[in-house]
Amino acid sequence: MIKKRIIACLDVKDGAVVKGVNFIDLEHIGRPAEMAKRYNQEGADELVFLDISKTQEGHELMLDVIRDTARELFIPLTIGGGIRTTEDIKQLLDAGADKISINSAAIENPGIIRGASRRFGSQCIVLAVDVKYDNQVEDYYVYTHGGTKKTEIKALDWIAEGEAAGAGELLITSMDHDGVKSGFDTQFLKQAANLVNIPVIASGGAGSINHFVDLFQNTNVSAGLAASIFHREEVNIGDLKQELLENGIEVRL
Repeated sequence: MIKKRIIACLDVKDGAVVKGVNFIDLEHIGRPAEMAKRYNQEGADELVFLDISKTQEGHELMLDVIRDTARELFIPLTIGGGIRTTEDIKQLLDAGADKISINSAAIENPGIIRGASRRFGSQCIVLAVDVKYDNQVEDYYVYTHGGTKKTEIKALDWIAEGEAAGAGELLITSMDHDGVKSGFDTQFLKQAANLVNIPVIASGGAGSINHFVDLFQNTNVSAGLAASIFHREEVNIGDLKQELLENGIEVRL
């Protein structure tokens, strides 16, 4: 059985880790390198670093901050946020990233997934998908630019297309659940994970250990990601993993 992964996420704006609710009302939490070191010690399986300032404002890649963060880690580091070109990807990999998360650029230019996976290997290309439920048409749609712009692309269609283009992994964030700690969107995540043959990381909604148990018992996702509950030590990663084991869910200790 493939072991499930627990991933900590750092949303970084202007060099500082921030966290909000439904992608807004951001508050400062700490420095990326310090928090990376902590999660490395606490037993996180991976770390995701999302540069949300670049996504929204279009400034340069924060390579120095990424290098400092990568130095603290002995676990895989995924970098995302405002990545536009394969040259951006090369710079980030050279700065210490193990995987690159692409969101808005992939929708504007789907060829970037195919080109990047051929050049760097699909194992390091993650397609990030921000999804939101539309009550009027009763379906999930994709959002871009840090969750600020709705597209007319249905989420499941885009997920299938991303796999076909060569993405090696999916990072799916439910905007309706983000930061509200009501649990993961297991209904959508179950559909998504059953649709593709690549690993799916679930993001958005974790508020307790039981939410992770529910996620892994009711979907085929390979990883659960959280930010605020780990940042504020509301959930300890070691305790979380022990509880998952006690519920028959295989994890790395």
